[in-house]
Amino acid sequence: MEPGLFKGALNAGVLLATFLLLVACSPKLDWRTVQNPQERYTALFPGKPDRLERKLSYQEGGLQQTLEAVKVDDDIYSIGTIQLPTAQATALPRLIEQLQNNLLERAKESGGNVIAEDAFYQVVNHQRIPIKNYFIVLKSNGKLNQLMRVCWISRTAPNGDIWIYQISALHTNANTDEVKTFLSKEEYEYFFSNFYPE
Repeated sequence: MEPGLFKGALNAGVLLATFLLLVACSPKLDWRTVQNPQERYTALFPGKPDRLERKLSYQEGGLQQTLEAVKVDDDIYSIGTIQLPTAQATALPRLIEQLQNNLLERAKESGGNVIAEDAFYQVVNHQRIPIKNYFIVLKSNGKLNQLMRVCWISRTAPNGDIWIYQISALHTNANTDEVKTFLSKEEYEYFFSNFYPE
């Protein structure tokens, strides 16, 4: 084989190997920035989120709730938002406790478990604020069913309204109960660490 022909074949082989490697490593997650000025946050979703809005009945009045979520294979990445008007601001601790208990107690009643861990989130100006991450094992009929990572964040808007965010990743068809290890993988960490409320 002539040197020029050998070099061309070698370059073609390297190009083919590079292409195959890129195809094999091509991510199933299509990360995109979602700016949501209405709910006062910026987030990174692994695909285009669907949006759902509804009115919740709470005490004497209603609360606006918005959910943006993406399903990728066995995972659902979601951000839920509730706007608590200034007039109801004193209800914040009770409302957060109710949101948490609805989920955490359900996990315990199913025979699952909950691990709480100290963490941080960043606001738009990169200030770090402490929160708790919850790693949850949910069971159905005593059998492992779902793994979930969730945190709750509240922020006060300039007009005095309070925004409550529930950031979560839910993995269905779970085949492990190592919830913290599983939901600390890069793709989940990326979703949680790229949520920025105003």
